[in-house]
Amino acid sequence: MHAITIKRAGAGDAERLTALVRSSGAYTGMYASIVSDYVVTVEYIARHHVFVAVDATDRLLGCYALVSEPPELDLAFVADDAQGLGVGRLLVEHMLHRARATGLAEVRVVSHPPAEEFYRRMGAERIGTVAPTPPKVTWQRPELRFTLDPAEH
Repeated sequence: MHAITIKRAGAGDAERLTALVRSSGAYTGMYASIVSDYVVTVEYIARHHVFVAVDATDRLLGCYALVSEPPELDLAFVADDAQGLGVGRLLVEHMLHRARATGLAEVRVVSHPPAEEFYRRMGAERIGTVAPTPPKVTWQRPELRFTLDPAEH
């Protein structure tokens, strides 16, 4: 893989972020309902710290959103054809750096169940589960936390 750049998302990224979320192969079968009609809005991008990972041609490889209050990782996605290339690791490392730089002590993650082990490998600890919220989410989700040392940034 060539160089990957992580940059702040802009209003013009809303449509392609929506497409990335909706097309994620990780959200098929029983998980499809959570993203089937999801829309990443211009307002969401303006309100939160949303970042995109792109290649040299500006092809969208992944994204994340850091919600400040309460501190939470949201919308962490890697394009299906970029899985296994280290994009997710780069995005989480970037998010942790940003969170430390803004003075956050921790960042909560409500994980897609198949992604839990990835977050644990990245240093998050499991702190519980989040109950289903039908009709869209009919399964429990792991709740994790990254504890941040401000001295590390």
